Amino acid sequence: MKTALTIAGSDCSGGAGIQADLKTMCSLGVYGMSVINALTAQNTTGVYGIMNVTSEFCELQLDCIFQDIYPDAIKIGMVSSSDLILSIVKKLKEYDAKNIVVDPVMVATSGAKLINDDAIETLQKELIPLATLITPNIPEAEVLCGLKIKDKETMEEAAKLIYDKHHVNVLVKGGHLIEDAQDCLYDGHHYHWFISKRIDNDNTHGTGCTLSSAIASYLALGYPLVEAIDKAKEYLTGALAYGLDLGKGSGPMNHSYKVMK
Repeated sequence: MKTALTIAGSDCSGGAGIQADLKTMCSLGVYGMSVINALTAQNTTGVYGIMNVTSEFCELQLDCIFQDIYPDAIKIGMVSSSDLILSIVKKLKEYDAKNIVVDPVMVATSGAKLINDDAIETLQKELIPLATLITPNIPEAEVLCGLKIKDKETMEEAAKLIYDKHHVNVLVKGGHLIEDAQDCLYDGHHYHWFISKRIDNDNTHGTGCTLSSAIASYLALGYPLVEAIDKAKEYLTGALAYGLDLGKGSGPMNHSYKVMK
């Protein structure tokens, strides 16, 4: 059985973070493992507290994973401090990790800030260059490239700017634009557009986590990058289209819709 590892923060309400990642991996037929680098107190209405683990404990978790069940792919989500980023980078290099998908989480769906300012620089300098793919949304891509994104043309320009800076595949997610869900991949040579119908569903808690962990799952299963992204978007669309409605704010999706049919 193929294996995947998520390195991220816990979401006690189950819609995003580690919980969303593991649900996604399980639904797609991959054995999921986790390294929790932060606990969050959150629900569909917001994030009310963050407590990071120590760098030493983060490294110990990574040692336990890599020395026993080596992951075929890795998804990295919320990492809110420079020390934790450096610990993760150290272990990824030590164990020659492959198929790394970095979701540069900076702000939650609710608007809560999830990363320290100094950690953004460390993320760009140390972690992103190790990635197979990074998956910024529009606001995150703007931070990474310094360009205001307002349409498809500036999405392409932003993707190229980020690629030229970090030399990794970049998927700029267009969900924050008004048009249908259009995501732009730039691989250093070509632009690939992934277009899916926008689902009329305000419950979008954890969409970024879900997409990145689905891509990692399909990479673990051996799919090439473009096909892995395409299949991951199809999975995300189905989870949104199910129409799950839980909580008082931006609620979660149904990650298990594929196994409930």
